[in-house]
Amino acid sequence: MPKTIPMIITNDNILIRKKDSEEFVTFTMPGLDEACNIPFYHQFAKKISECQYYFKQFVKKEYGKKYSKSVLAIITPDDTSPLEAIFINEFFLNSGACKAVAQMTMGQALSKNHTRYISISKSTRNIILQYINNNEVCAKKYYDCNEYDIKKIFEDAKRLHIDIEYSGVPIFVNNFNLNMDEFSEMGTVITPKDFLDKIAVIDVEKV
Repeated sequence: MPKTIPMIITNDNILIRKKDSEEFVTFTMPGLDEACNIPFYHQFAKKISECQYYFKQFVKKEYGKKYSKSVLAIITPDDTSPLEAIFINEFFLNSGACKAVAQMTMGQALSKNHTRYISISKSTRNIILQYINNNEVCAKKYYDCNEYDIKKIFEDAKRLHIDIEYSGVPIFVNNFNLNMDEFSEMGTVITPKDFLDKIAVIDVEKV
């Protein structure tokens, strides 16, 4: 089985697990300009070859000669669109830094002990509610991150999917980006350390 390299696309950079360690190191592409409400990796499209080269060199430095035989297990923000997911897959697959890629949202990685739960997170663009069942996103709802009502989000979480309207499921608040303090009373808060511990070892079959 090929070696799996967990990787997280955060709101402003990329984290990659170090070789033979559960710690993560940061890859930041130099020369990118911040754009309001636009994920930073969109700018990779303007200079694809250059960005792929720097990323490949970064992985090569961390993983040595066999880096290209690994599978990148990419964790993406919860509001990643289907088109963005395709771009992410193609960008990293064609970077030469791996033999294959697999992808899942951050919400799907919040719990290994529950088959059903609600996740809530905040990206650069949205507040995102997700209903996760057996690692699949079965329902999702977005709210503009600049204009939302916490009480409404909490009520929506109770009826996001017909499966949970009467049975109830745990709610996990993804505070990986340290931007969810006002939602802390909605459920169990997942800290950055909690999250990194959960994905330090990933089963590619579930991604």
